[in-house]
Amino acid sequence: MRIQKIAALLASACLLLPAGGCSESTRPKEVQVFTTAFAASGTAIPEDNEIQQLIGEKIGAYCLETWLGDRDTAEKAFSDMIMNSEYPDIVVPDSETCQKMIQVGALIPIDSYWDDYPNLKNYFTDEEWDRVRAEDGHIYYIPPFSNVYMKDTATLHNDEAFWIQLRVLKWAGYPEIKTLDQYFDLIESYLEANPTDENGNAFIGHEICANDAIFFGLDNAPMFLDGYPNDGCCIVDPETLEAKDYNLSPTAKRWFSKLNEEYKKGVVDPEFSFLSLEEYMDKLSTGLVLGTVDQYWNYNNAVNNLPPECTYIPLGLTIDEGIEERYHSRTAFDPSSGVGVTISCKDPEGALQFLNDILSPEILRLRFWGIEGVDYEVGDDGVFYQTEEQAERFRDKDYANQHICLYSYLPFYWGMDHDGINAYNPSNQPEEFYKSCSPEVRECFDAYGARTYVELLNPAPENAPWYPMWSYQNALPQTSDVYKASQAIESAKHQYLPQLVMADDFEAAWADYNEAYDKLDSEVFFDALTEEVRRLSQ
Repeated sequence: MRIQKIAALLASACLLLPAGGCSESTRPKEVQVFTTAFAASGTAIPEDNEIQQLIGEKIGAYCLETWLGDRDTAEKAFSDMIMNSEYPDIVVPDSETCQKMIQVGALIPIDSYWDDYPNLKNYFTDEEWDRVRAEDGHIYYIPPFSNVYMKDTATLHNDEAFWIQLRVLKWAGYPEIKTLDQYFDLIESYLEANPTDENGNAFIGHEICANDAIFFGLDNAPMFLDGYPNDGCCIVDPETLEAKDYNLSPTAKRWFSKLNEEYKKGVVDPEFSFLSLEEYMDKLSTGLVLGTVDQYWNYNNAVNNLPPECTYIPLGLTIDEGIEERYHSRTAFDPSSGVGVTISCKDPEGALQFLNDILSPEILRLRFWGIEGVDYEVGDDGVFYQTEEQAERFRDKDYANQHICLYSYLPFYWGMDHDGINAYNPSNQPEEFYKSCSPEVRECFDAYGARTYVELLNPAPENAPWYPMWSYQNALPQTSDVYKASQAIESAKHQYLPQLVMADDFEAAWADYNEAYDKLDSEVFFDALTEEVRRLSQ
């Protein structure tokens, strides 16, 4: 019955669409199908997905998604493509592969075509597009995650934070946790009172992801603890515009000393240094990890099936009270990689027309809200909302697979719908988001005077012109001295930082790390970062 009802609603919705919709008289004679490859893990949209088909009928094209998986798998797949000079029509490689594809001539210069595709040309300002230009002056790809329409409407904190389970906060009466010491004091107190769960499984106080693939949970906490935003590879003095090295800072020493102390107490997982990324995720998925430092986008899939009391709540910790935390940032402009059309595409103009058309307000609404009367309703004030049945259906994985078509790695806008009234999707509509949360999470929000996860942290100010510097690091040419210096720094940190946590004699281990770090040619890297900060600030 549900399928019949949806089919009927879809049919009636098609009757309301303007020319280019579902009727035989306006349907394009032939719908083009473009192939893709994304350097990420994901679930492909089925070819018979209802909204994908509807979009195809309206604009005359759709794409078949291919997700290449983890970094190593994706890198090998793209290496094989480059070796054979055979590519899908549309690709989204990682930053290093993107530069390689430009070097071997695998991507078409988008800016040579885009006068015919205003949605693409106007997707960024001229100044922003200049940050994407290759050395030859052309633009070969479109950064898909860097554009906010009107204002930030994030409800989830998708970035880095100290994360603590809701049950720990509830047990303690929802206290204000401001500093690193307060965080560990709370976890220690909880473990003392609750060493195991109801099944007798021992809790892990604090877990660390510190493997070759993901290292920031150990590496860059000192940057945040000192109140700086996530530039990743450095902190930037806003007065002098100098990119500074935080790796040997006093706060870095206090951070690693604290981890060492908690490791010796058994609060930090004694197995952390041996965990692969998959094993780290497996530990989070048990619900036994009380706290961690991570990016939400990195770990969220591992904890989707945990009960509400295991929900991770973000904490904006600093090393001392009185420091303003800067964990939540506005969407960063990342020019290091993006969506490209390859030389193997037989109809590059058609592919660009497809990318142009999926940025139209009507198609964006189909992608992220769905169909009016099927997936959402419109109030008299123009505000979109979902009935309880629609919201439940929208969250159902089977329904989403067959019906919802986000095209999540292709260009879109964060922030607002182009009507200027609604958020770009239901989960960013504050009231819809709050309604979608469990009673346990809503109780936590109420205790802290918040309606969303983002409201638990300080509001994000305007991004600085250089932000984020990690995008500059990601795009460094691998043959450059700056890249080699950055890699030497990363190699030293991978070798020494886990040892700092586990050392019997922390002071001796810290001295060894300093001695090894001092031998690096780190000035080459940080001088280049400073030069880039000042260039972008002009």
